[in-house]
Amino acid sequence: MSAKRTNADGRCDAPLLEGEALQVGVYELDFAVGDYFRTLGVAQTQPSFLDVVTLRFGVSDASQHYHVPLVVTPWSYSTYRGS
Repeated sequence: MSAKRTNADGRCDAPLLEGEALQVGVYELDFAVGDYFRTLGVAQTQPSFLDVVTLRFGVSDASQHYHVPLVVTPWSYSTYRGS
């Protein structure tokens, strides 16, 4: 397991996995959204309604590009396979 921080745009500066490191299988990304909103000074309940959002997704073809965005507010989130 490794930890990465997103840039000011909310994106990673480089792919998390690429080449032979990306294999067919099931992956999980954990987003520390509670910490993120706290650093922005967003008022939250205690405990936060959302703290860590885990996205579990499958890679069925390792030759494809997988962009896994998280659209998040302090109270909701959605995701999709981006391009």
